Amino acid sequence: MSGQMYLAYDYPLLSVFWSMLWFFLWIMWFILLFRIVVDIFRDDGMSGWAKAGWLVFVIVLPFLGVLIYVIARGKNMGGREVAQARAQQEAFKSYVRETAKGDGRPSSADELAKLSEIRARGDITDEEFRRAKELVFSDYGSTERAGAGSSASSR
Repeated sequence: MSGQMYLAYDYPLLSVFWSMLWFFLWIMWFILLFRIVVDIFRDDGMSGWAKAGWLVFVIVLPFLGVLIYVIARGKNMGGREVAQARAQQEAFKSYVRETAKGDGRPSSADELAKLSEIRARGDITDEEFRRAKELVFSDYGSTERAGAGSSASSR
């Protein structure tokens, strides 16, 4: 075994610092490269040929391409990212609103709350409340109302 063996204490502290710095700079470089590629595809104002040109430039000459892209178009990168985030947030909110709205029919909990308010005011008796509650739980009341509405309109 003629090879020299290096131990952890043979690697100086400053060399560890420089190695870590280069490692993190390398990771930051890849993050910047991927963000620029995503920004190229995100920009709706750029034509397809311009996107292809920038993409080829960034892939073929990565350091120069990224540097020139950041100088030429870096000012609006944040604006495009914010606009996309707002559009996604608005799409999510509209989806939640549409999903929460449902079919427009009140839920059984809403109907039971209304029935108990009516009973508390004394407008219906306990027996009427019990029958109405059974209709709500059996979902018979909503189909009967829908059928009554269609038969009344056909008269």
